[in-house]
Amino acid sequence: MIVTGRALSSLAYSQYALGHFNVINMEQIISVFQGAMSVNAPFILAFTKAARGYAQPKMLQAMTQAAQEIFPDAIFITHLDHGDAATCLDAIASGFYSSVMIDGSHLPFEENIALTRDIVARAHEKGVSVEAELGLLKGVEDDIESQKALLTDPDQAAEFVERTKCDSLAVAVGTSHGAYKFSGAEGLHLDRLAAIQKRLPHFPLVLHGASSVNLDDVKRINRAGGAIKENAKGMDEAQLPEAIRLGVMKVNIATDARLLWTRAHREFFRDNPEAFDPIEPGRIYMREYAQLVAHKCQVLGAANRSQDYKTSEVFQTSKV
Repeated sequence: MIVTGRALSSLAYSQYALGHFNVINMEQIISVFQGAMSVNAPFILAFTKAARGYAQPKMLQAMTQAAQEIFPDAIFITHLDHGDAATCLDAIASGFYSSVMIDGSHLPFEENIALTRDIVARAHEKGVSVEAELGLLKGVEDDIESQKALLTDPDQAAEFVERTKCDSLAVAVGTSHGAYKFSGAEGLHLDRLAAIQKRLPHFPLVLHGASSVNLDDVKRINRAGGAIKENAKGMDEAQLPEAIRLGVMKVNIATDARLLWTRAHREFFRDNPEAFDPIEPGRIYMREYAQLVAHKCQVLGAANRSQDYKTSEVFQTSKV
């Protein structure tokens, strides 16, 4: 069952977060459903503008609807990630998305407010939740690239939410997009996150760029012919419980799935140079990605939380 993003805030705040999993193909969609359902966790199935350009919006929608029929007990949000105005409006009009993200983080403050406020008005007319972003994350993901980071200002965050009426806010508190996130002893700026929560009590915050970047996967990729820098350092999962306590209710994961895909396929064809059937490495990837999704849901505290939605009054009024 697809639910709106607003259902998250009333049920999960400071207790657990939902895993947001970017998907682009059938293998990833099935894996996310399988992994989340194996631990009875609600989840967010997310599509970027790049994914829609690659696989076509109607194809992604059809595959998701098929997965919904295969896994009828699944509780999930369909989310547009890092949308511009045109993509957000198309997603809202489609009737498929229960949540959209309008990314005006690269704009000056007042322009970000104006853009976000317009999308919020359009989305709320259709019962769609809106995530916005304030602050800049460094790194590259799909066609999103920034060479600098700008931490979210707590006072600006409070003003931004008040003036735009967005339903959740992605904040820049130390993470970054892509495989190269932290260096040395760096990690989340929990003090900045606490300051934002103080100015926005009980308001859902979002953590982008939160993949762990498993170094073992990186090394295995390189042993199988890859050339990824081995100084990659991702999100420390040990920091996530404190981030959740400080208002983070949605945690975005994309790079980990990509690294796993690369490792599974490189190793398979290295070890089986005569092979050419994509089903065989696909099966390996799907099995391991489902396990990763289940693990992430457990780390975020979302395991065995689907029942919360099914029995709540919020769930009954948030179905789409």
